[in-house]
Amino acid sequence: MHLMATMSNMPRVIVKLGGGLITDKSLYRQVRLDRVDAVSAAIRELKDSGYSVIIVHGAGSFGHLEARKWKLSEGYNREISKEQANAVTRVRSDMDDLNEYVVKSLMNAGVECEIMPPRKWATGVGVEFQGDLDSFVRDPALPVPITFGDVVDTADDTRFGILSGDHIMVRLGCELPDVSACIFLLGDVDGLMDSPPNEPGSVLLPTWNLDEGFSKSHNPDVDVTGGIMLKAHCASLIARQVEDVWLLNGTVPSRMLTVVSKGDTIGTRVLH
Repeated sequence: MHLMATMSNMPRVIVKLGGGLITDKSLYRQVRLDRVDAVSAAIRELKDSGYSVIIVHGAGSFGHLEARKWKLSEGYNREISKEQANAVTRVRSDMDDLNEYVVKSLMNAGVECEIMPPRKWATGVGVEFQGDLDSFVRDPALPVPITFGDVVDTADDTRFGILSGDHIMVRLGCELPDVSACIFLLGDVDGLMDSPPNEPGSVLLPTWNLDEGFSKSHNPDVDVTGGIMLKAHCASLIARQVEDVWLLNGTVPSRMLTVVSKGDTIGTRVLH
């Protein structure tokens, strides 16, 4: 029997820990351990409630700064190929280091994990990347699969590229069985705002769909994967298949628990 068919009727929650939540994006390799620990405790509560949990995390200052410097998101560039090769190695090493922080925090909270780096199971970038997702489907009693945005190989002349954790979220949310919620945990903002959150009068959007659009902007000097605009778009794709898709303030991880238990909280629910 196909693996996915054997793991039916188990409520599954997929959580994205944004890079801006778990790192200080303005400082190279600066992790925010207090935030990671708070989210880990909430994930332990999800596990204890019987949910099968999958974790995806972003890169933040462990990936974006170096990736932007050497244009890794654009793929192979012959003029800087040596520098790019070194940068690919560094970014992958940095992502492994960040992942280790997250995994240690989860383990300290009593959550056993299995690390699944995309470079080992995925090829290509964007929503159409190639990769076997079967190993993400598992009994709640088994270790939690954890993956992240990564530099992966590609099958064309670009040779490599950056596979965003947000695109991984889309595939997991849309293709795995029994997904009850997909939650994007943001840093320092309650959800999608009607204008950039640093502008006076910015208001939280309690619901949002792609047809509404938004004026949000991201900082291309730091974020090479599209920022909040990409998250919102990816969330809208997931909402075609999953009822509860939310953008939440990850500094208040109890809101994630409230969404799962009650279906509502302070944040933005993304609708199809």
